[in-house]
Amino acid sequence: MIFKRNVPGWERGLRAACGIVLLVVAAALPMTGWPLWAVLAGGVGLLGSAAMGFCPACALAGRRLS
Repeated sequence: MIFKRNVPGWERGLRAACGIVLLVVAAALPMTGWPLWAVLAGGVGLLGSAAMGFCPACALAGRRLS
């Protein structure tokens, strides 16, 4: 699958930073169960969308880079 980038560079950096923060929070706070997995999934998801430059939700909304 080839995804066309729909996230600008500044937003990719912001997504990567937020993903890292979520992973650090998951490691630092004493969470267990589903809250831990939700924070981990959010962090990994943000890092993945930053690395690919593609956001599925933005694509569904019709967002494109000009």
